[in-house]
Amino acid sequence: MCVFLRGKLHLDEIIKEKGLENCFIFEITVFELKYGAEKSDDPKKSHRAVDKFVNGLTIIPIFGIVDQYAKNKVLLRKNGTPMHDEFDLIIGFTALANEMILVTDNSKDFRYLENLKLENWSERK
Repeated sequence: MCVFLRGKLHLDEIIKEKGLENCFIFEITVFELKYGAEKSDDPKKSHRAVDKFVNGLTIIPIFGIVDQYAKNKVLLRKNGTPMHDEFDLIIGFTALANEMILVTDNSKDFRYLENLKLENWSERK
């Protein structure tokens, strides 16, 4: 996500094209962005960039998927399916529960989540 905030993917243009009302961010993704900002070379500047990016987006809470998350995580483990990143698992299940398309440049981390729709805006030309 940091690449997006640095303007390399022209995220502002993509959001304008898609319509701000059609773009959402998951609460847990804001956690990840804030962590990235804090560990950056210039945390103050990075936090401002995150705040500017998030401002105007509807933030989707994660609490509503707690039961689905627990059930599906157990199923994944029983099936021997690895999910390496806990946040990615929460993000994936939140997208599924809200019937949303998940935009990521890291689709391999979500390959075990059936019926999850993905888009990779970094592959746009």
